[in-house]
Amino acid sequence: MEQYIVSARKYRPSSFATVVGQEALTSTLKNAIATDHLAHAYLFCGSRGVGKTSCARIFAKTINCSNITADGEACNECESCRSFNEGVSMNIIEFDAASNNGVDDIKKIIDQVHIPPARGRYRVFIIDEVHMLSNQAFNAFLKTLEEPPSYVIFILATTEKHKIIPTILSRCQIYDFSRISINDMVAHMQSVAANEGITAEESALSVIAHQADGAMRDALSIFDQVAASCRGNITYDRTIEALNVLDSSYYNRLLDCIVAGDIPGELLIFNEIRAKGFDGQFFISGLCEYFRSLMLAGNERTHSLLDEPDDIKATLVDAAAKVKPDFIYSALNICNDTDLNYRLSSSKQMLVELALIKITQLLHPSPVIEPTVAPLRPISVNPSQQAAPQAPATPASTAAPIAPATHAPATHAPASIPTRSAAPAPRPAGSPKISLGRVTMTNAPATAAAPTATATATVTSIPITAESLAKAWNTYIDTCSAEPAVVNSMRNNLPKADDSGKYILLVDNDLSGSRINEHRSDIVNFVRNATGNATFDLEVRVIDSGPQPMFWNENQVLTYMLDNHPNFREFYNNYKLSKI
Repeated sequence: MEQYIVSARKYRPSSFATVVGQEALTSTLKNAIATDHLAHAYLFCGSRGVGKTSCARIFAKTINCSNITADGEACNECESCRSFNEGVSMNIIEFDAASNNGVDDIKKIIDQVHIPPARGRYRVFIIDEVHMLSNQAFNAFLKTLEEPPSYVIFILATTEKHKIIPTILSRCQIYDFSRISINDMVAHMQSVAANEGITAEESALSVIAHQADGAMRDALSIFDQVAASCRGNITYDRTIEALNVLDSSYYNRLLDCIVAGDIPGELLIFNEIRAKGFDGQFFISGLCEYFRSLMLAGNERTHSLLDEPDDIKATLVDAAAKVKPDFIYSALNICNDTDLNYRLSSSKQMLVELALIKITQLLHPSPVIEPTVAPLRPISVNPSQQAAPQAPATPASTAAPIAPATHAPATHAPASIPTRSAAPAPRPAGSPKISLGRVTMTNAPATAAAPTATATATVTSIPITAESLAKAWNTYIDTCSAEPAVVNSMRNNLPKADDSGKYILLVDNDLSGSRINEHRSDIVNFVRNATGNATFDLEVRVIDSGPQPMFWNENQVLTYMLDNHPNFREFYNNYKLSKI
C-alpha cells in the first residue's frame, strides 16, 4: 500500500510555474537568471505558507541547472537537477536559524563558504527563519554576507522582517511575498481535488481558503482535514460543520432583522451563535468584516477588492443594496469600538447586544420623548370650607356665586355636590392663586360677563437638579460603550452650570477633551431624555491642572522612609532587610 503524503508536501511547488499567487515575483527571478544578473544575497519576506522557502529552493536549483528551458525553468534532467531532486546536492545547503541561532552556528556556515562547488556554478545557502538569529550571530555574519566569494549566494527567508537589523537588510535584495488570494487558493485546491479524485463545491473551497488566511500550506492542510471528514465529497454544509465556521448566512439574517428594526430577532440570532460555541468578540469581529464587505459591494469600483467567489459576491451586492453607505460607515464604527472595549467590559454579552441595538437605531432611531404634564380639571371650592360664613348653595345642578363674606352666623344647610359637567364657583377678586407643582392656576375675578373662570396652565421643561443630573450622568457611564479613557474622564468630573445656565465639563487635558467631544451629542441626548430637560447643553473646557504629581518607585519610597522615620529605620536594620 502506497504511503500517504499530506497535500501540503505532495503538491509543494517544484518549478516557478507551480508557485501559486506570486507571478510578478517569480517572473523577476526568472529574468535575473536569464540575464545573469544575480545578486550575492536575497531576502524573501512574507507571512507563513506563501512560498518563500519553496521559491528559494526552486531558485537555487535553477541557477545551477546546465540546461535551462526556454521559459526559464530548470530541466530536471541534468546531474545538478537530479541530485537536488534526490536530496543529495552538495551545492545547496539549507540552514534552520530557529534552532541554530548562535554565533557558533553561524561560524559553521562561514567555514563552509570557503569550499567551492564540486559541480555547478554556485553554492547556495538557504537560511530559513533568519530573524531568529541573535544579535551576536548577525554581527558575526555581516562581513561574510557583504563580501562572499563569487560562487556563493545567500537566500534568507523570514516571516518577520522588522526583527532583522538594518545592516543585514542593506546587504540584501528584498523580495516581499504577497498573501495568496482566495481565488488563487480555490483554483489550486480544485486542481488538487481533481488529481485526488475528490469532488468539491467551490463555495466549500472558498470557506477553506478564508480559514487559511492567505497561506497555501494552511489551505491544503485544512483541505485534507475536510476531505477526511466528508469522505471525498466536500460540500458547503459539511465543511461548515467540520470546521465549526460562523457562516455568513447568520450575518445575512442579522442584516434583515436590522433593516426591519427587529431587535428581539437580532438578540435571538446572537444567542444562537453563542450556543454554537462562538464568543462575542469572534462574532463582533466577523460582523465588522461583513460590514466591510458590504461597503465594498455597494460600489462597482470596489468590487475588485472583494476577495470572494462570484456567487458570494452576488449575495453581498444584493445585501448592500438594502442599506445606504452612511449606515455601513456608522455600523463599522460601532463594531470597531465594541471590539476595542470587549476585553475591558465586565458584561461582555450586554456589550455586544448594546452594539446591535445601536446599529439598529441608526435606521430606526428612538423618538426623543419631551416631558409633558397631563391637563388638570378645574378645581371647585366647597363653600363649607371657606373661612367666612357663606350663603347656602342652591340645589341646582350648577353652583351659585359665592356671597360676600359677612359676620352673620352661617346657615348650615346641606350643599349640593356639583356634577362632572358643573362649572366651578368663581373666586372673589384678589383671592390667592393655587399652585400645584409646576402647573400654576390663577382664579379670575368674578364678573357678570364671566360667571365662571377657567384655569390656565403653563408647562415648562423639567428643571435639572444636582441629584437628577448625577443620576443621569452615572447611568450613561454604566451603560455606554465609549472607550475607557472617555468613561474615566467622565467618572472623575460632573458638569457644573454657569451663570447663563449652560453646563460646563472641566477636563485635565486636550486629549480627554477631544475624546469626550466625539461623544458629546450622545451624552447630551441621553441626559435630556433621562432628566426630562430638553434645553440641557454641554461644553467641554480644558483647565490648567498645574504641575503633575510625582510618582515614586518602591526603592524611592523605601529611601524616604529610612531617611525620615527613625523607628522604621531601626525595624529595617533589626530584621536585616534588603532593598527591593
